[in-house]
Amino acid sequence: MDKEQLIELISKKIRLIRLEKEYSQDKMAEVMGISKKTLVQIEKGRSLAGWTNSVAICALFRDSEILQSILGDEPLEVIETIAHDGINRPKDKTMGGRVWWKEIETNGEFRLQQNLISHHFRILDSKDYRWFSTFDKDEAKIRFSELCRGE
Repeated sequence: MDKEQLIELISKKIRLIRLEKEYSQDKMAEVMGISKKTLVQIEKGRSLAGWTNSVAICALFRDSEILQSILGDEPLEVIETIAHDGINRPKDKTMGGRVWWKEIETNGEFRLQQNLISHHFRILDSKDYRWFSTFDKDEAKIRFSELCRGE
């Protein structure tokens, strides 16, 4: 997934996210910091939300079932992975991936998982802290091997 794909997904679902939260168009536009006219154009498919608005939606509505259905349980992790072209540092305690994740490999303290919705990869330690995220499977496997060797 890249920025353009994410923007398209968010743009197509923005109306459903708004309705899920029971917001009027006026309220949703206010929360997002855009005009109602812009929101209407996005909802009607005449324009796309853009990167900034997509990030705002993921941040402001990260608990949305609609968002989670298209991005998995952690929409902000998907945003961060796309924005930084991967994540390569210990960060954020996770829930351990019991629902939205498939175990790819386990070795010692680390496990490699793939998100069932967004298909991105991440490496967690035994305490469920995320060490690495990427959409590139080969890159994930290389970093997993490095972490397991203690590099």
